[in-house]
Amino acid sequence: MLKSSFTPDKLEAGLDEVGRGCLAGPVVAAAVILPKDYKNADLNDSKKLSKKARQSLREQIERDAIAFAVAEVSPEKIDEINILNASFLAMHRATDALDEIPEFLLVDGNRFKPYKADEAFIPHECVVKGDGKFLSIAAASILAKTYRDDLMEKLAEEYPGYGWEKNAGYPTKAHRQGLRDLGITPHHRTSFALLPQGEQMELF
Repeated sequence: MLKSSFTPDKLEAGLDEVGRGCLAGPVVAAAVILPKDYKNADLNDSKKLSKKARQSLREQIERDAIAFAVAEVSPEKIDEINILNASFLAMHRATDALDEIPEFLLVDGNRFKPYKADEAFIPHECVVKGDGKFLSIAAASILAKTYRDDLMEKLAEEYPGYGWEKNAGYPTKAHRQGLRDLGITPHHRTSFALLPQGEQMELF
């Protein structure tokens, strides 16, 4: 089972984001504060779970967490500040939205922009593949992914032909064929290489 916490006594929030490698849609992050003695043998990296399992765990997390929040950064903002900074911003926004101010941040990955609350920086620790090591990060990965997948399914109804209901905006063959056939939508990240070099497409 994943570890319940990194620190012995601090109010700890796990942070994770999804959608960095997508061609369309926002990058989404979640922040989750779990009880110190929390146990859940089913919690794991969201990428290793079925859709049904993620949805079930989402309900458990939202019921059991001391606090949780989900936030997004738009494709326009991603194009403006780049995807790495947009990922940091999404995690900061999710932390901003928590009902409780955490004393420590446990961040998935190897880089993070320090987060300030009440004029002081909150200590943090970056953990590579942390969503497979700590419960709070795994919980954040599940909330972020289920939120974003639901959003992309709704956008797929508005903009059919790109396969977002299946690929969630990632660069699959179906998505790129949709770009060739239909062009760019307002939800595409124009700073990304949407098609292989040399290929042209029309605006939606």
